Amino acid sequence: MKLDILAFGAHADDVEIGMGGTIAKYADEEKNIGICDLTRAEMSSNGTVGTRMEEAASAAGILGVKVRETLDIPDRGLFLKEEYIRKVVKVIRLYRPSLVFAPYFDDRHPDHGNCARLVEEAVFSAAVRKYGTDLELPPHRARGFYYYMINGFHKPDFVIDISSTMDRKVAALNAYSSQFEKGETTFETPLVNGYIESVEAREKLFGKEVGTEFAEGFKSKKPILIQKDLLGEGK
Repeated sequence: MKLDILAFGAHADDVEIGMGGTIAKYADEEKNIGICDLTRAEMSSNGTVGTRMEEAASAAGILGVKVRETLDIPDRGLFLKEEYIRKVVKVIRLYRPSLVFAPYFDDRHPDHGNCARLVEEAVFSAAVRKYGTDLELPPHRARGFYYYMINGFHKPDFVIDISSTMDRKVAALNAYSSQFEKGETTFETPLVNGYIESVEAREKLFGKEVGTEFAEGFKSKKPILIQKDLLGEGK
């Protein structure tokens, strides 16, 4: 399946936190969306690998994701290694996405920044004809590469209105009950202390900046091309 959007995360729930509303929005427009989690999140303070996999599948269904892959890169071991770059290149060449997304590298969690750097390297290498010829997949150049925000609150380069899908984003996050709900045996982390509410507040602030109820913010290293004009007739 050729994907319109392929979003990478270090762990299951990263993509949902950063751009779950955008995924639901474009899935509703019958775009093919895929998520690739680089690790199985085996170092998570709460939940198990099995639980996280079940929650990830549930969240993907809520958002309308067509494909969800989980690689076997070690959790807390997302270092810039050729072996790991090749794994990501293989996914990109297999699904040939038009747009690729990764976490913004300025984040309190080192895995998120390392994920961004791995994916950036892979996006470039996936387009190099002589790279990884043993993968037996043709080169592919994504049309765009952008960053979504997880823990940070940064000035976005562009935002996407998710007013119509914010409820689905919240539902997808709530699917990760092992991560965001506090129980008797829960280990204290920032995620179990009003984290979803803080994400909602961030998206509400981004929405206010552009005159909508909710929006998700994104970063880009390259200028954004406006195809038609600034009067709202083309996007």
